[in-house]
Amino acid sequence: MTWTRQDIPRARSAVTEPVAAGMEAFAQSWASAIIGTSYVPMTKAEVVEHLRGLTELLVEALLADTFRTSAAHEVGIRLVEAHFTGTETLDRTVQLMGDELLTELGRDGEPHLRSRIAALQGALSAGYAQSLRERTLDEQEAIREAVLDARDHAEAALRASEARFRAVFAEAAIGMGISDTDGNILEVNQSLQDMLGYPASELRQRNLRSLMHPADAESVWVYYEQLLHGERDHFRVEKRFNRRDGEAVWTHLTISLVRDDDGQPAYQVAMVEDVTDRHLLQNRLRYQALHDPLTTLPNRALFMERLSKAFDGVAGTRIGLCYLDLDGFKVINDSLGHDIGDQLLVAVANRLDESVAGDGRLVARMGGDEFVILIEGSTGTQSIVDIADRVLYSLTGPIRIDGHELSVSASIGLVEREINGTTSADLMRDADITLYWAKADGKSRWALYDPERNAREVARFTLSATMPAALERDEFYVDYQPLVRLEDSKVLGVEALVRWQHPEFGRLAPDRFIELAEETGLIVPLGRWVLRSACQQARRWLDEFGDATPFVSVNLAVRQSRDPALVSDVKSILEEFALPPHLLQLELTESAIMGTADEPLEALRQLSGMGVRIAIDDFGTGYSNLAYLKHLPVHELKIAGSFMEGMRAADGVDPVDSKIVSTLVSLAHALGLTVTAEGVETPSQAERLRKIGCDAGQGWLFARPGPPHQIEVLF
Repeated sequence: MTWTRQDIPRARSAVTEPVAAGMEAFAQSWASAIIGTSYVPMTKAEVVEHLRGLTELLVEALLADTFRTSAAHEVGIRLVEAHFTGTETLDRTVQLMGDELLTELGRDGEPHLRSRIAALQGALSAGYAQSLRERTLDEQEAIREAVLDARDHAEAALRASEARFRAVFAEAAIGMGISDTDGNILEVNQSLQDMLGYPASELRQRNLRSLMHPADAESVWVYYEQLLHGERDHFRVEKRFNRRDGEAVWTHLTISLVRDDDGQPAYQVAMVEDVTDRHLLQNRLRYQALHDPLTTLPNRALFMERLSKAFDGVAGTRIGLCYLDLDGFKVINDSLGHDIGDQLLVAVANRLDESVAGDGRLVARMGGDEFVILIEGSTGTQSIVDIADRVLYSLTGPIRIDGHELSVSASIGLVEREINGTTSADLMRDADITLYWAKADGKSRWALYDPERNAREVARFTLSATMPAALERDEFYVDYQPLVRLEDSKVLGVEALVRWQHPEFGRLAPDRFIELAEETGLIVPLGRWVLRSACQQARRWLDEFGDATPFVSVNLAVRQSRDPALVSDVKSILEEFALPPHLLQLELTESAIMGTADEPLEALRQLSGMGVRIAIDDFGTGYSNLAYLKHLPVHELKIAGSFMEGMRAADGVDPVDSKIVSTLVSLAHALGLTVTAEGVETPSQAERLRKIGCDAGQGWLFARPGPPHQIEVLF
């Protein structure tokens, strides 16, 4: 029952101002006494306001004509309802009522009110206790109901969770199984049964180990043992399982460890995904990536992979390589079409594979018409030579394709050595170089790698690469060799011979670099430099020796003779040094001048018209049209030194060489040309040449090529 102010008997007289002030003071004291004894959701002002209303109830009941304690009982209830439930709250309230209420009201001297105070204290305490008990019972009931609800919810959630797990386990698209820590299978789903081909009843009688594939990697067993001992919580691997029908199924396996409440291993849960199709696709893609689609032979990628693994072998192991290139394949491919060319490559690949097949050997197509044969664990050079001979023999028979009977040969570069001290890159580089040698030596053959020849080739390449800079760094210089008149030993001219003082290879004669200069095109600027140096030296001699100055003879390469700027270059150089044109002679080889086209020939005519001497060098070594010779602007023939061999012997003269030289001298004189013999080394040679009528000689008998100051003494 809840009391209202209308239920409380009214005092016989109205509340006086002193009583009202006393109630306010008591309410303030009451608030100060109980604030902090209980946790209530009120501010201090709200607490004072609440206690002010309760104080009014107590005072009106205290001063009522008809005394009733029900108001105090209601105050106790309202204190509890306002959450003033602390143990000290009631004690301080009751004590404050007895000590201060009558004093604050100014009625401390009325004994009958003192007894009413005691009654009100008891009623307030009873209401407080009753309300607190009812509240406790209500809270306990609420807790009990909450516990029951929570239990019901937990049981329902557990049932739902178990249902969901059962549904997921049973209907999962991937195979799932549960086993104990010994590997005995306890439960499997339908997907795993379908995957392995076993019914659930049979699988429950088996152990996981009985399903493992014997070819599993050792790491799988290591992981599994670690899982069983609780050293890891899960592992993932790609592995094979044996199906009931004997076929293997590739899977992605994940095994997880389930622990008990004490953290000890309790169960194993396996999830198995069938990846057989993906595995087969990966193998197929790998095969396609590592094999030539045309010939089905291993391609460059697979070959390089095998080659790299071969170098991981033990020290002392030998390895061999045959680098093969078809001769004339481009002609067949271009003339008969790419389809015939492709079929030819397939036929060649089959022959190679059949003739070389064996353990430790790999035939691969590198691309185009290039093939390579790898021999692992070779027994020496002869073993790889035998294979090369076998390959060449296998290609000797004709190949018939679409009515065409084709013949094909191959050039092969061979390299064989120990794996230690070299690398796969070195092996490939040397095989490629050796293949180039085989082609350069005539094709349809093999060539064996030769370190000395390779060193020469490297030096040749080095010279070719450094030649342009060498010209800028003034590494070239000119030696001179005299051309001596045989009649009186007078020096008629000097031949300018270029030399190269290489910083690495030392002094190089023209035979080491002139051919390279012609191949690279540097012969034109180099020849221009030699021409300018020779003319400059001739000018110095002219200033020093006057009319006794010999002419300077400069060799002219074929590409120089075809240079459109040749005439202007010669003219400008002669003008630069004010050198009379008759003191310059240009030498061209017989084969070069006889094969000269109209424009170069016109350039020679212009030079001859300027007064420059033109000489044919190494005459007699080519195939001259002698009738054409009289139309050339030539002043001198230089007979090749090879004809001097037969005139050098002290015990006699080769009649053939003697007759040839005599004929050449007579021919030259008939055309109004002077003749110089090259390679004169003995006095007897010089005397025989003089008797034949040869005008001049050049060779070691008179002087070796040397710097200008050594030649000047002969002037």
